[in-house]
Amino acid sequence: MIYLIIVNLAALVLMYSDKQRAIRHHWRIPERTLFLSAIIGGSIGAIAGMYLFHHKTRHWYFVIGMPAILVAQIAAWVLLFR
Repeated sequence: MIYLIIVNLAALVLMYSDKQRAIRHHWRIPERTLFLSAIIGGSIGAIAGMYLFHHKTRHWYFVIGMPAILVAQIAAWVLLFR
């Protein structure tokens, strides 16, 4: 449980940081890093960051991909712990 809290907070911070970097025209966090943070368990934090900071919400692969990762994680969790 502690792992999930930490990884979701990290994903949220990554989204915030990338948004701030975009505003300032600085070096950006690679999209693959944002997706990786979701895949390793931070999908809720990544989705929250997307909508809380209005970041990456115009990119269809984020709008569809992040919730798809969350659904896959929930399905895996259900199948694993039946």
